[in-house]
Amino acid sequence: MAQNVKLEFKPYDKLTDGGDVVVFVGADRKSALAAAGVVGAGLDEAIARAADLERFKGKAKSLLVLTAPHGLSADRLIVAGLGEGEERAKLDWAALGGAVCAKLSAGGHARVLFEAPGEAPVSAEAAADFALGLLLRSYRFDRYKTKKKDDDNGGAPARVTLHVADPAAAKRAWKARAAVADGVFLARDLVNEPPNVLFPAAFADRAAELARLGVDIEVLDEKAMKKLGMRALLGVGQGSHNESRVVVMRWNGAKDDVKPVAFVGKGVTFDTGGISIKPSQSMEDMKGDMAGAACVVGLMHALAARKAKVNAIGAIGLVENMPDGKAQRPGDIVTSMSGQTIEIINTDAEGRLVLADVLWHVQDKYGPAFMVDLATLTGAILVALGTEHAGLFTNNDELAERLAAAGSATGEKVWRLPLAPEYDKLIDSKFADMKNTGGRNGGSITAAQFLQRFVNNTPWAHLDIAGTGMSSPANDINQSWGSGWGVRLLDRLVKDHYES
Repeated sequence: MAQNVKLEFKPYDKLTDGGDVVVFVGADRKSALAAAGVVGAGLDEAIARAADLERFKGKAKSLLVLTAPHGLSADRLIVAGLGEGEERAKLDWAALGGAVCAKLSAGGHARVLFEAPGEAPVSAEAAADFALGLLLRSYRFDRYKTKKKDDDNGGAPARVTLHVADPAAAKRAWKARAAVADGVFLARDLVNEPPNVLFPAAFADRAAELARLGVDIEVLDEKAMKKLGMRALLGVGQGSHNESRVVVMRWNGAKDDVKPVAFVGKGVTFDTGGISIKPSQSMEDMKGDMAGAACVVGLMHALAARKAKVNAIGAIGLVENMPDGKAQRPGDIVTSMSGQTIEIINTDAEGRLVLADVLWHVQDKYGPAFMVDLATLTGAILVALGTEHAGLFTNNDELAERLAAAGSATGEKVWRLPLAPEYDKLIDSKFADMKNTGGRNGGSITAAQFLQRFVNNTPWAHLDIAGTGMSSPANDINQSWGSGWGVRLLDRLVKDHYES
């Protein structure tokens, strides 16, 4: 989770030692007045010459790189377009920060002259967002590589100075975003770890490290889970020699009488499919079947590190789904913690069994204001939405609207899909209260219908992140296999609506 880029905010000053320098331009390709005074009087002329050659128009998030520009105090000049009017008003500063990071020299010192031309001064919040995107783009997971270049810093600059009009305001805005960045990095680290390192007990130990931030930690072992009646969860892990765990993390940042908000994550640290075994091709990706739990741990880190004024619960169910002689079979019937019975049709529909018991436990013990669960739950959500949106299912319209707004603000987008009693018929069982899969048609919906039976009228949302939590496409702020998706989304949800 270590950040490999040192970020700092300073006032404008004369540049004398070269390196990478970043300036912003509008559609007229002219820089801000202060930039020329810092970099050199010939700045706009140099930009204009290169822009004509490269057909650079200054559109939002477009980039132009000048190497060894004559007469300027820079070894490399990176020109970032902001666009104009509505295009600039809608600019995603975090995405721009990530795009700029990709152009900076590895291992070097870069300076960003954070001033927009021809407009009112850009805010300290925008500077902090830009820094967040830059930092998120710099993430690398290379701890198991034995051969590394000493001077490339994982492909990222070693130090970035943002020259801003009000450094104190930028530092204040950055403080909360630094906590979020750490939470995203933690989630990415967990998803990227190999399954022989991050089995359930080891994952629980990682989550327990949040105690140093003031998070209360409770770890339930198999004996404690049996006592509570978590037979649905325990059935998933009974074929593995690695014992299952449930971890409940509590951050108490508001008054005692304020209801907590709750986040629940699926944590299948490796999923073979069990007796209903998966094809061998790409099975190695199933180390990422705990991305929901990783997000919850990263989120709890972010909330605690920025001292969010909210009472929050993060609960994760940690299992390994393996196919040995003790493994759960198709045809088995298990009794969940809620008392409802479940017929096992397919042992590869295991995540919903894990979530069923954890959701019931959280709503029963803590009475939260709402619950949001995250799970890499179904391949069907990839068929429906690809990798651009997570599937959103909910019993509460207000929660749906707030999640959608947080998704638009952070770029971690959700798309609401239906829940309806008619779909329940597909998971009715001849032998038990329900079965754990409703077949191919509407697979993501029937999985959500299954989970809804364990929330007991609590406002609840289910996020199916199979397309966004792991092996998601690279973008401006993430080049990692594990994306840490959901940390920024849910932190924004809390920040905008639930902090006192």
